[in-house]
Amino acid sequence: MNDVAEAQDDRIAAELRGFGPLGIAAIVVIMAANVVTVLPAAALVLAWVWRSRTPWGEIGYARPRSWIATVVGGLVLGVALKLALKAIVMPLLGVDPINHAYHFLVGNARALPGMLAIVIVAGGFGEETVYRGYLFERLGKILGESRPANVFTVLLTSALFASAHYLDQGLAGLEQAMITGLVFGAVFAITRRVWLLMVAHAAYDVAAIALIYWNVESRVAHLFVG
Repeated sequence: MNDVAEAQDDRIAAELRGFGPLGIAAIVVIMAANVVTVLPAAALVLAWVWRSRTPWGEIGYARPRSWIATVVGGLVLGVALKLALKAIVMPLLGVDPINHAYHFLVGNARALPGMLAIVIVAGGFGEETVYRGYLFERLGKILGESRPANVFTVLLTSALFASAHYLDQGLAGLEQAMITGLVFGAVFAITRRVWLLMVAHAAYDVAAIALIYWNVESRVAHLFVG
């Protein structure tokens, strides 16, 4: 009886890893959940990894060589990327420096803790688990690991990541998320580790909130351009 149950578990795990009806259904459920909000989708990704017996390293959950270097590198990357986009890239694109969707955070100490918790958990953990870890794993199984395949995966996941920011932040949010997705996607394609990107993503979002909270978005946007 145990052998039968184990064989059935093995079959289900293999089907979840594959691209038959059960594997496709898993993808649809995860990405449908992601349309609503990213945290349930990320939780489903972790459940899929466990139930499909996919090695955790395949979604980037591989132990880094140095946790200290990973955290410090992530903090530097995230803050530097946000400042570069706000002070140079987005002004050159003619984007309004004010993030109107989150302008209510200016000086709003009451809303700050909740918003910081959301961006750290949903952005850092949730979005990196789904858009980098999970989608890279699934697309890699279909397309392979060649350079053209990796380029396509970076572009596609960045486009999906950007589109998720359009409804609440408009074209400016889409453009920023596309650039951010390209940077984070390229890093993941090279390293195949997600921890640095989780820290970087959280640091990026926290830096963005800090600029809004202190009402210095416009000042930073005009440091070098106009």
